[in-house]
Amino acid sequence: MNTVGEIRGRAEGLDRPERGPVRFRLLTGRESYIVLGSPAWFWRDTGADLPEGTEVRVLGSKTLGRDGRLYIIAQEMKILPSGRSVVLRHSDGYPLWKGPREGPFGTRGGFGSPMNGGMGGMGSDHGGMGGRHR
Repeated sequence: MNTVGEIRGRAEGLDRPERGPVRFRLLTGRESYIVLGSPAWFWRDTGADLPEGTEVRVLGSKTLGRDGRLYIIAQEMKILPSGRSVVLRHSDGYPLWKGPREGPFGTRGGFGSPMNGGMGGMGSDHGGMGGRHR
């Protein structure tokens, strides 16, 4: 939890590889981060649209890679022009694409989006994976 932060910037170079996480560069006024998202199939399911230069706010865990670059393992992304949030991980970092699991209090799923203050956990109205948050 001590590495979680919120960064706002401009998204560039969205890459959806067949293997590994979807990634893009997040350019702030002073720094550049590589944001690691989710597998491409989950990204598609969220309906996340991230055109070149889109202003986003990313909540996630910041780390310095072995390559010396700054990374953010994204938990949630807010696409600022539309105000839409895309949740990729629970607040404890557990990936939503891995499906529901037993939570710390015996409940399924998570506690919702920290950016929205919501209680939505898994996304859609029926607890499905990759539902849209509005």
